[in-house]
Amino acid sequence: MPISDKYLSEVEVRAEKAKDKKAAFGPDIDLSRYTQHIERGKIESLEGLSQQAKEAAIMTGINLKEEQRSGSYMQVDQSVVYENLNKAYEGQLEIMSTTDALRKYDWMEDYYWKAVPVDQDKYTAQAALHMTHGYFIRVFPHQKPQYPVQSCLLVAENYISQNVHNIIIVEEGAELQVITGCTLSKSDAEGIHLGISEFYVKKGGKLFFTMIHNWAENFNVRPRTWIVVEEDGSFINNYVLLKPVKSIQAFPVAYLKGANASAKFNTVVYGLKDSYIDLGSRIILEGENTRGESVARTIAADESVIYSRGDLIAKTKGYCLAHLDCRGIVFSNKANIYAIPQLISAGALKAELSHEASIGPIAEEQVEYLMSRGISKEDAVSVITSGFLNLDIPYIPEFLDRNIKEVIQATAKEAL
Repeated sequence: MPISDKYLSEVEVRAEKAKDKKAAFGPDIDLSRYTQHIERGKIESLEGLSQQAKEAAIMTGINLKEEQRSGSYMQVDQSVVYENLNKAYEGQLEIMSTTDALRKYDWMEDYYWKAVPVDQDKYTAQAALHMTHGYFIRVFPHQKPQYPVQSCLLVAENYISQNVHNIIIVEEGAELQVITGCTLSKSDAEGIHLGISEFYVKKGGKLFFTMIHNWAENFNVRPRTWIVVEEDGSFINNYVLLKPVKSIQAFPVAYLKGANASAKFNTVVYGLKDSYIDLGSRIILEGENTRGESVARTIAADESVIYSRGDLIAKTKGYCLAHLDCRGIVFSNKANIYAIPQLISAGALKAELSHEASIGPIAEEQVEYLMSRGISKEDAVSVITSGFLNLDIPYIPEFLDRNIKEVIQATAKEAL
């Protein structure tokens, strides 16, 4: 039974009221520029993608042969072109477009626009009023698929507004790994990606979510993400951005609702050219004995601007523990980094919140030491940069981890 028309109408009314509402952070984008709509047909396998699309997908960790994957979801522009569940995992999880899930389940009303406020800003409103699919992934109670689900949200044409709404539900006692890539197959594409993501981790569940963003110099990105974690649940978020982008602004929120819930954000960002990057995370600790951690490593090169935000908000009456670790390096006298940590205790008498934020150059003594060992200055800077950005992110495929290191080394040399 589909979700009720009454509820969908209520969502639409709220979105209409916010369709001109500017976001709290980031440059304001004129959405009227991005009106092109392209319908694409299904493909029988990921090998059926165009060569450009395949190359772009691979760079975000997508395995075209679907080896060591429990399932796949592929969207190009506004169309779902491929979705597949590995037969070995039938009965453990389900994968489909969010549009199909809304048609199939009336209980989606408990999840659709229940975490992310639909009237948060013009971007949430646009995604609600002109939704173009997105993925729905649900792992059944106490199921723990061995391999990750992979998804790719790809933009192939100019002047596209890709308005996706993603929902992940990890049922009680279940575990799920997700590797998702958002990217372009045209390096000069102009457009915007609006990604609404609502993740729900039930009692004792675990969600490991890795996102690779590969954008380009004319592209804007406005993700809006909330994660709700119940009792004894845990959420780990890994985010990597190593390519230029016109502007991106995202501030995901992890809401630790239940006792003993935990969340960790790992963020690796390399600002290049004139990229405007405004990223961060907010962890709300409401349940007793909740724990949170946010680790960010940022490098600003060329004329890039990076805002690195981090909020820890304690609301529990019991004990909670959370830490922010935000470090940045500026490689250019035309680049800027703003580290903005914030700790809030809302009557949480037993909360322990801490932060360490620093911005500084690469230590000359480290470079000189490596040079004294026979390493060139360029290679020394590359080695130090790689070590700075290497967070040993869990569940990154070996190929992608190797690619990230290669990109870091190359860009480090270019920054000299």
